[in-house]
Amino acid sequence: MTRKVGIIGAGHVGADVAFSLVTQGLCDIIVLLDENEKKAASQSLELRDMASLTASRVQVIANDYSELHDADVLVIAVGPKTLLREDRLEELAETRAAVREVIPRVIASGFGGVIINITNPCDVITQIIQQTSGLPDSQVFGTGTSLDTARMKRVVGEFFGFDPKSVTGYVMGEHGESQFVAWSTVTLGGRPVAELAGDRDVDWAKMDDAVRGGGWEILQGKGWTSFGIATATARLVDAVLSNAQSVYPVSAWDEELSVYIGQPAVIGKNGIVQTLQPELTAYEGVAYHASARVITAALKSEHEK
Repeated sequence: MTRKVGIIGAGHVGADVAFSLVTQGLCDIIVLLDENEKKAASQSLELRDMASLTASRVQVIANDYSELHDADVLVIAVGPKTLLREDRLEELAETRAAVREVIPRVIASGFGGVIINITNPCDVITQIIQQTSGLPDSQVFGTGTSLDTARMKRVVGEFFGFDPKSVTGYVMGEHGESQFVAWSTVTLGGRPVAELAGDRDVDWAKMDDAVRGGGWEILQGKGWTSFGIATATARLVDAVLSNAQSVYPVSAWDEELSVYIGQPAVIGKNGIVQTLQPELTAYEGVAYHASARVITAALKSEHEK
């Protein structure tokens, strides 16, 4: 069976997603699309230049929406023209318009697969994509707090001297300013991180801020972020293509709160298999609901325009 992935947006993020998929051999065909067709064609050509150097052969096609008709996964990586914005919600007006333009073209192609959204503000845009596409909410999800969780693992790992891969736990809520580290879920080698800290003077709020502000710090230095989110997205694409039934913190539909929001979910060939709401502390529960209200308010303001 041919594994086919579409990517809309051939900028830094979309191109790095394609690069990750090609170098890891995670799919057989990539369809790369961008409003700047020359850029998409150039990115496609450079990816094809790698064909003799990679372990697996991946066919790369540029600028053909009709090729999406039998794609298994579509990654939305449309970015704003202005990158240096500390609050991702400031990107909404621009990215909303872009998504509303491309999604009807996607559906017109006959696409019926899984959509993974990267475009910010991630949770809000993911909901707009689902509403515009008419696809079931299980087939549309966002990268959400997957990158924020990876940052948390780096921050915690560096503080305690552990490999980040040995850190488990989740960042939840909005992929934005109202996100929070669910410290009650964070463990090191199976031991709760607070227990492992013992009598050490740990500034949990400072670590929380380091996780939340990690993207802004990178953005200020190089002008964009792409490596982390591209790697996270490649993992999610692979989870769908391989029907992995793996758990990732993504922007998934919360039935109770009627909003897309960052939470652990099981990912399979049809998208979200189920969400796994961890048992949060009272404080974390309040933070989760507060973050949901931020996303809902942004959606409400969007609908009023």
